[in-house]
Amino acid sequence: MREQLTKEDVKKIQEEIEYRKLSVRKEALEAVKEARAHGDLSENFEYHAAKKDKNKNESRIRYLERMLKTARIISDESREDEVGLNNKVEVYFEDDDETEVYKLVTSIRGNSLDGRISVESPLGKALLGHKVGDRVHVKVNASAGYDVIVKRIDKDSGGEEDAIRSF
Repeated sequence: MREQLTKEDVKKIQEEIEYRKLSVRKEALEAVKEARAHGDLSENFEYHAAKKDKNKNESRIRYLERMLKTARIISDESREDEVGLNNKVEVYFEDDDETEVYKLVTSIRGNSLDGRISVESPLGKALLGHKVGDRVHVKVNASAGYDVIVKRIDKDSGGEEDAIRSF
């Protein structure tokens, strides 16, 4: 499945790739070179650990480059009175009689423990485009769902500084 990314997501991923290529790669190669100089490679734990770190960095670079190559760029703009990407939304859960605040983000920034939910999640999909006061049905699967009410939308929650989560 192709990732949905905003221009800001693309910029952050490009910055991480550049950092990993210019800084982390250089450090990893030095660590391998230094560990190799310690002698017998078959019993050299430092060498194997350094190679593992180097390979992990190279794998991350390939993953991010592939993500950029296959990504679908989406807009984070929405109408002033509608829920959109990078907006904080206060939602009332009728069944639980509870109110929660979430920020709608792209899937690579999602972290439900931190109050950031993906626009590709059932709740995120359901909330997009709705206005304050709307009752929204969140479909979990073909036979289950629940209703929420949009209480408040905060449009001034952009400029997110969190990093792209590591896989």
